[in-house]
Amino acid sequence: MTTNRTMSTIALLQQHSLPSLVQKELERMILDGDLAAGDKLNEAVLAEMLGVSRGPVREAFRALEQVGLVQQEKNCGVFVRQITLAEADDIYEVRSALDELIGRKLASTITPTQVSALRALLDQMDNLAATGDVDGYLQTNLQFHDLLLNMTNNHKLINTYRRLVNELNLYRRSALAQTGSLPTSTAEHHKIVDAIATGNPQQAGQFMREHAMAGRHRMHCALDAAAASTNITSIEPQSN
Repeated sequence: MTTNRTMSTIALLQQHSLPSLVQKELERMILDGDLAAGDKLNEAVLAEMLGVSRGPVREAFRALEQVGLVQQEKNCGVFVRQITLAEADDIYEVRSALDELIGRKLASTITPTQVSALRALLDQMDNLAATGDVDGYLQTNLQFHDLLLNMTNNHKLINTYRRLVNELNLYRRSALAQTGSLPTSTAEHHKIVDAIATGNPQQAGQFMREHAMAGRHRMHCALDAAAASTNITSIEPQSN
């Protein structure tokens, strides 16, 4: 058993450099919410936790900054990136344009095998939406859009789009948690795949753009609901 585990570790290290593995783990922690927006990242603590020296952690910080997940502040350290609502709105506008491009492109190039792969993820999202599994849905939703992205085979588009998705992740988690959002979201995904599968570039692009802007609307609704809840709980009951 120990030998098999050692061989698996060696194989993993042969496929990925140590800084890359550290980056992947820190990225997972950020996207899963284990490291929240605004958290300061302690290089020494993370190195000890991951069982590596500080060098790979330092390299991972630089890579994570390039993909928009952390920011380094001079003389202050490294923090999980926070974005303002105005920035999120701007990102959604850019993302909607890229989504339209993805939809148009795939409607002209999609293969039956690729359509089957997309529909398999849709089946998973249907089941997760039915059970109200927000975390599971969020993860599968990210896989769905990443699969669409990879199918374009445009590496410049892939790198740009992934950075935008990373920056929006914390907002999107709260947006999808709203009552009724999961079935609505997965219905939008079905429309997108149907349009792509039938080879309709205009409709596929339109549905992709509308889906992105609906995501921005859900984000605003989630923030408004959170603000309203805070205002209600902050009101002290008056004595008679």
